[in-house]
Amino acid sequence: MAWEYRASYVFIAPFMVCFIIFIMIPVLAAFGLSFTYYNSLEPPRFVGWENFRYMLSQDLILIKYAIPNTFKFASIVGPGGYIASFLLAWLISILPGVYRKWFTLALYTPSLAGGVAMSIIWLPLLSGDRIGYLNSFLIKLGLVNQPILWVTSKEHLMTSMIVVTLWSSMGIGFLAMLAGILNVNSELYEAGRLDGIKSKLEEIWYITIPSTKPQMLFGAVMAIVGAFKAGGIGTQLAGMNPTPQYSGHLIISQIDDYGFTRFELGYASALSVFLLILIYVANKLCWRLFGTKEDE
Repeated sequence: MAWEYRASYVFIAPFMVCFIIFIMIPVLAAFGLSFTYYNSLEPPRFVGWENFRYMLSQDLILIKYAIPNTFKFASIVGPGGYIASFLLAWLISILPGVYRKWFTLALYTPSLAGGVAMSIIWLPLLSGDRIGYLNSFLIKLGLVNQPILWVTSKEHLMTSMIVVTLWSSMGIGFLAMLAGILNVNSELYEAGRLDGIKSKLEEIWYITIPSTKPQMLFGAVMAIVGAFKAGGIGTQLAGMNPTPQYSGHLIISQIDDYGFTRFELGYASALSVFLLILIYVANKLCWRLFGTKEDE
């Protein structure tokens, strides 16, 4: 049977090889190392559940700062970026075709810019002195008297992280939703108007959303994953790890600290497994909201 479909296996082989080497093996290695003490110099030493016991009972930085900050950050960035992606995709879909591609490019580009945009745009904009663009603008308008420490103060760092992440959140999920909206059968809208649908809001609720459920599911999954993995933004903005008074310290920051600063790779792997479980639970929630039995 397999030999009859050998051509199909040849086509999927490059993806499967990359998936096994770069995803499956690292994930399995992380699970294995999470039960060990490993400092990259000595062989891994099995310690059982010790890393997870320490994580849930003794790692005060994780319990007091990283987990609450992560949930706060993800609960705003994930749904906020997802809703913004859908609304902007819908607004672009009603534009004439000649303008549609340029607006799509303008919104998608920030998700590709990454560190370049961070250093060129956001760091000068959010600089904490008087020559920072945002501070200079606010002082000239008379809205503030003293420069605000946007990225080096406990009060404003999390807000800056959320704004910057939302700005760059129009990624592949946004493109998927735009493609789904553009491919909704126009006859459905005509039938809806005959059945009594009178407003654009009703069209979105009764026709657009049900017709684009697969794309919305994909966009939701990408938004959740992006929100949880965007933890490095605080370190990039503040220029230090840990961030000031741990105000922007997320689970990703904790993993970087133990993995690349302290070289406690076993515990860093345990944190990675914990984060993977959180993402899995969030993705299952997305499947409950937008998935169907056929998808499962």
